Amino acid sequence: MDDTGAGPLAGVLVADFSRVLAGPYATMLLADLGATVVKVEPPRGDDTRNWAPPVRIDAERGDTSTYFLSVNRGKRSIVLDLTDADDRVVAHELARRADVVVENFRTGGMERFGLGYEQVAATNPGVVYASITGFGSRGGAGLPGYDLVVQAVSGLMSTTGAPDGPGYRSGVAVFDVVAGLHADLGIVAALHHRTSTGLGQHVEVNLLSSALSGMVNQTGAVVSAGVVPHRMGNAHPSLFPYEPVDTADGQLVLAVGNDGQFAALCRVLEVPELVADARFTRNADRTVHREALRPLLLQRLRTRTSAQWAPVLTAAGVPCGVVGTVADGLALATELGLDPVVEVGGVPTVRHPVTFSATPAVHHLPPPNLDEHGAELRAWLTPPAAPVDE
Repeated sequence: MDDTGAGPLAGVLVADFSRVLAGPYATMLLADLGATVVKVEPPRGDDTRNWAPPVRIDAERGDTSTYFLSVNRGKRSIVLDLTDADDRVVAHELARRADVVVENFRTGGMERFGLGYEQVAATNPGVVYASITGFGSRGGAGLPGYDLVVQAVSGLMSTTGAPDGPGYRSGVAVFDVVAGLHADLGIVAALHHRTSTGLGQHVEVNLLSSALSGMVNQTGAVVSAGVVPHRMGNAHPSLFPYEPVDTADGQLVLAVGNDGQFAALCRVLEVPELVADARFTRNADRTVHREALRPLLLQRLRTRTSAQWAPVLTAAGVPCGVVGTVADGLALATELGLDPVVEVGGVPTVRHPVTFSATPAVHHLPPPNLDEHGAELRAWLTPPAAPVDE
């Protein structure tokens, strides 16, 4: 197969048996880094092809779910029905040649088709085999791995929302994304290990463990101090002011992380006396006395608009930002020269987030149509017939 030959993972073949989000996000990032990613799809296609609206309307490609487009750039698609014996032969050959296999079937699902780690490693001992599950391969092996469920049972929803209201899910499937990143970290580490030993290994990632790790200080509060976090709206349990605040026309986020930044905030707001107040001098004191401090800050903040405060506070070294939309976020990244959008094959997608000085990411293939590369891949993976003796 023709490939770019560029990127830090150029030459690495990834057999992607995953679907929906965590696995496809992980493999898309690997493709951006130069890996050749073969996306294996069932006859109906990846479920996210049908997760719509919204859709992108394209004269050449038809209506396509933007969900699918967001996590499948850089891949080649082949449809393989793993219940079909002939298709399993192709799948086995792909796994035998692969440097990396990624799958997010329920535990034991790939083994049914002869594609489990031990089965693949028997003919491909150098394979790095990444399994992404919801709750691990032991006690939680039979549980389906849906991000929303993990947001609930991990405790995230107990920390999200108003103090006197119900829990809310995150606006994005945050633990699918975190698990995908953890999978990539494990894959790259295992590839490094293989460089020195020649041997691959089984890398296992599950959403619940990724959630507990990804909640960092909130999980740490329970583990280290026995303090169970609770919903605080937009407030931070350990910092103040560190939340959206009202201005004359809307909301501005303040992210005051130390005492120096608080002093700078007070200078800009022209309330320097607050710094000398024993209730507010140190962060720990401000956090305890936040209800007394908040109205004193809001009294000043409401005298100007968010757009007026933001540049003045930023210039003084106070971290802040106007609360905006996702479109506003893209516009800001563009304004800052981050070039957040890259067009690949006529499809606008969000650029790979890592910048390399020597081996830049590549964006060479648009998200594939279903089985777009099937014929090419089948020809590549099917060994030639043995000659017939006459």
